[in-house]
Amino acid sequence: MFCSKKKPLEVERIVKANDREYNEKFQYADNRIHTSKYNILTFLPINLFEQFQRVANAYFLSLLILQLIPEISSLSWFTTIVPLVLVITMTAVKDATDDYFRHKSDNQVNNRQSEVLIGNNLQKEKWMNVKVGDIIKLENNQFIAADLLLLSSSEPHGLCYIETAELDGETNLKVRHALSVTSALGEDISRLAKFDGIVVCEAPNNKLDKFMGVLSWKDSKHSLNNEKIILRGCVLRNTSWCFGMVIFAGPDTKLMQNSGKTKFKRTSIDRLMNTLVLWIFGFLVCLGIILAIGNSVWENQVGDKFRTFLFWNEEEKNSLFSGFLTFWSYIIILNTVVPISLYVSVEVIRLGHSYFINWDRKMYYSERTTPAEARTTTLNEELGQIEYVFSDKTGTLTQNIMTFKKCSINGRIYGEVHDDMDQKPDIIKKKKPMDFSVNPRGDKTFQFSDHCLMESIKLGDPKVHEFLRLLALCHTVMSEENSAGQLTYQVQSPDEGALVTAARHLGFIFKSRTPETITIEELGTLVTYQLLAFLDFNNIRKRMSVIVRNPEGQIKLYSKGADTILFEKLHPSNEDLLTLTSDHISEFAGEGLRTLAIAYRDLDDEYFKEWQKMLEDANAAADERDERIAGLYEDIEKDLMLLGATAVEDKLQEGVIETVTSLLLANVKIWVLTGDKQETAINIGYACNMLTDDMNEVFIIAGNSAVEVREELRKAKENMFGQNRSSSNGHVVFEKKQQLELEPVVEETITGDYALIINGHSLAHALESDVKNDLLELACMCKTVVCCRVTPLQKAQVVELVKKHRNAVTLAIGDGANDVSMIKSAHIGIGISGQEGLQAVLASDYSFAQFRYLQRLLLVHGRWSYFRMCKFLCYFFYKNFAFTLVHFWFGFFCGFSAQTVYDQWFITLFNIVYTSLPVLAMGIFDQDVSDQNSMDHPQLYKPGQLNLLFNKRKFFICMAHGIYTSLALFFIPYGAFYNMAGEDGQHVADYQSFAVTMATSLVIVVSVQIALDTSYWTVINHVFIWGSVATYFSILFTMHSNGMFDIFPKQFPFVGNARHSLTQKYIWLVILLTTVASVIPVLAFRFLKVNLFPTLSDQIRQWQKAQRKARPQRSQRPQTRRSSSRRSGYAFAHQEGYGELITSGKNMRAKNLPPASGLEKTLSNSTSWIENLCKKTTDTVSSFNHTKTVKL
Repeated sequence: MFCSKKKPLEVERIVKANDREYNEKFQYADNRIHTSKYNILTFLPINLFEQFQRVANAYFLSLLILQLIPEISSLSWFTTIVPLVLVITMTAVKDATDDYFRHKSDNQVNNRQSEVLIGNNLQKEKWMNVKVGDIIKLENNQFIAADLLLLSSSEPHGLCYIETAELDGETNLKVRHALSVTSALGEDISRLAKFDGIVVCEAPNNKLDKFMGVLSWKDSKHSLNNEKIILRGCVLRNTSWCFGMVIFAGPDTKLMQNSGKTKFKRTSIDRLMNTLVLWIFGFLVCLGIILAIGNSVWENQVGDKFRTFLFWNEEEKNSLFSGFLTFWSYIIILNTVVPISLYVSVEVIRLGHSYFINWDRKMYYSERTTPAEARTTTLNEELGQIEYVFSDKTGTLTQNIMTFKKCSINGRIYGEVHDDMDQKPDIIKKKKPMDFSVNPRGDKTFQFSDHCLMESIKLGDPKVHEFLRLLALCHTVMSEENSAGQLTYQVQSPDEGALVTAARHLGFIFKSRTPETITIEELGTLVTYQLLAFLDFNNIRKRMSVIVRNPEGQIKLYSKGADTILFEKLHPSNEDLLTLTSDHISEFAGEGLRTLAIAYRDLDDEYFKEWQKMLEDANAAADERDERIAGLYEDIEKDLMLLGATAVEDKLQEGVIETVTSLLLANVKIWVLTGDKQETAINIGYACNMLTDDMNEVFIIAGNSAVEVREELRKAKENMFGQNRSSSNGHVVFEKKQQLELEPVVEETITGDYALIINGHSLAHALESDVKNDLLELACMCKTVVCCRVTPLQKAQVVELVKKHRNAVTLAIGDGANDVSMIKSAHIGIGISGQEGLQAVLASDYSFAQFRYLQRLLLVHGRWSYFRMCKFLCYFFYKNFAFTLVHFWFGFFCGFSAQTVYDQWFITLFNIVYTSLPVLAMGIFDQDVSDQNSMDHPQLYKPGQLNLLFNKRKFFICMAHGIYTSLALFFIPYGAFYNMAGEDGQHVADYQSFAVTMATSLVIVVSVQIALDTSYWTVINHVFIWGSVATYFSILFTMHSNGMFDIFPKQFPFVGNARHSLTQKYIWLVILLTTVASVIPVLAFRFLKVNLFPTLSDQIRQWQKAQRKARPQRSQRPQTRRSSSRRSGYAFAHQEGYGELITSGKNMRAKNLPPASGLEKTLSNSTSWIENLCKKTTDTVSSFNHTKTVKL
């Protein structure tokens, strides 16, 4: 790694096929990927550098160096080096383990096999050995190894189908096609081996939807675009084989260019502790200076006389030098304010919290035997501070399964169960299975709850038959029969698959198609329809139509599309049915279903022939061809007769609605970042209750330039809070500091709920210009934000924008490779182990199987982790200030000599033995309210977002509490011992008795304090707290025994003192008085606070105590169907161009084509259909600006 040559910056890429030597001179990256952070050589230096970014670790290293100097060392160096090495080793082992799994994942991917053409033979090669310029053979359902130029395929005309779910989240198939000159190579290995074309193209970049290049071969040049390229991360579908030439490999592939870098993540508490350690060090320096000055003064005024009194024969000491040495001695003594055991304890607590997540049975998904997993142990408490959740849609919120749920036919809804009084029952105990005996090919697993539909089919209702016939005819689905005779469908969009499958199960089975015919089986009878014309779908038309001739010779136009569009095309006689169907569609949309309106038209023979002649002329036109064709489509798609509507469920994952509702109540803002189309994303937003009809307004930003985007944002802000406010902020580019100060004020002025929808090309303009401040201001004032058609890199940029300018804790959750960069960018990254591979899981900090587990992860584990960590830190700083500052007060009574007030063994064992386990038990097990109450009361989550439980103010309160306790610990025993004699008449005010009394008081005070701080008692808490007190006394009497003194006289000088001091009642009264004086103010303050100003947590805890004997009932939120105002539930994940593909016959195998017949068909310009498809597919994204829910 260190010896590798620096790679020159690429401007363009030149690749020659089948020539590794030629390509190697450009130093292109190989196909090996690295997602790990370290290797064997770099682990130690990089990991140590990361660890010493913690100010505390650098602080303890400095102390260790000081302790190695005999002149100033007042404590043994072992007390620092052992815990420091322990902490660094534990952290390094954990980091190495995490990185080992990344290496393992990388190796698993790098060692996948591909067939590579080497010489004249296909050889099995590991992915990591694939080079730029190699020709690879891919087979059906294989992952693409690198970014390839498609050369040839098993399909006619070099077509192949790919699934891009890991790139853009879409599961609908996309078509790619090879150049005709390379498609002729077929699978002839000898011809492919001789292929020596040279590709000159753009340098590696992260743009998934663009590619520009030129192929030079046989003295001719051929332009290349995105339709000729298949990208790494895609899966080959419905294509037996294909050959491709590697253009980009490994880190240069568009997938890896979008994946982002692995970042070193630290929690906000870690960053705060770095600041506090610096403050504490400054505080210690001030104390050291005060004591050093005191030592210099004492040496100058008293020291010489004191040495004479003691008969010391030393030369006179320099008071300034003595003060200098004393300064460093006190720095060493007082360093226990932040002992290194703090960091050991923090790591142990985090590890315990991680195991709780791993062991939580309520986050275990039994269907795939997948438990929740904390893949990192350093971020747990930040789960309790999340303000923004960035979620993928496909596979994260949805199951990626389309289900035909309901339909409206001729004014009647099918799919709902009614009782005898024609009322919808609230609870359906058991649904009887439907009778599919009319259709032997029907799948018994197909579920449809309304038996009335089957009855209507059996009774021969003409409208129902026509409705189902339309579903079986108007689509782009391809059918195949396997060797067992089973019918399978190749669907371009899951919506179409659901509708055609529903028709199949209800007796209207799509069997096969040619460019000229469609064959279906209607209730057991084969019927062949002549396909006369195919009016293709696009995002402007939002509908598709077919014109067919039935066996009776009638010409019919069948159309399906968005209700808002299709209703405008209806014949006036449909007015009553239109009103009824419109209400039904609104009801379907209110339930979050995706709707399509269904209509047909009977055509006259003469009219159709005239229209067909005009269409042929339009296809042959050189100018305004597309506009003329669109106009002819509009002419024939009118005076339609309404049949009804379909309602398809893009099935949400279980518990998504409840989870979203709870998180919104917890003041968590949810942003959906998806590569899917706008209508689909909006529909899912309504289904999840992130978007509601009660919202004041839903803004859609769809500008094609920075100026347009800025103007739309400005108008949106005007609509939101009026002209005056907008005019003052419309074009202001806030500096970060100003923005952070102003935004909370802006948010407070907003009344009502708003949502923002923005698509990918508009987002690109907003992120790359000064518009991003306007975008961020508007987005953060909206309750919900949905970003559609975004690339993986744009997802990461949105997350970074919020992180940088909002100073908020962010969480990203996704399940595919297209979510990896977003997961790495957020403070917390969560991977869902779904159906899109494990890339998201491997890049994540936490993983589980279902989105609904996010509610428990945040509201229970996250909140508890934050609550426990904050209580732990507050207590830890308190007890160590109380323990350490006694040395400061003692300095004024010991001549500032840096003498320790305690026995050195007590100093060594205080944080390691006497007080370590109780605080660990509190930090691991404590909880203010139960897990169920945490789920039922999401508002409890808000203190973490506001950082109320541990901040700089809380630290100063803990510091003041510790200082007060240290004063009580020192001056109460000091005053009690002053001129005091024991029960035996002997003087007891000696140093050792004083030290034992203070040490015993300290242990009891901090033990009582942690008992008061503990909210949730377990056996472990009792054992650790009272066991630590018992351990203190047992060790104390052992170290002060005669036996230990006889063996180690220099190490244990306090011989017999414990037995002498602690047998006197007076000493115990002093300890009791010290304890009461230390604890009573805390008790009084907490009593008044809980009774006068109780928090929600206090109230629930009181309720829990009152209900302890009775099992608390789980509160259920009433789940009522959301009332819906008039809106379209239309969403159709379809791509333009498939109609032309079907009617041209280019995607059909020659052996399936029937003999030529005299059937009438639409003739299109066959020489240009691919170019048209290419152009239309490229323009699909840009056409979204024509679809706006809100006109800005």
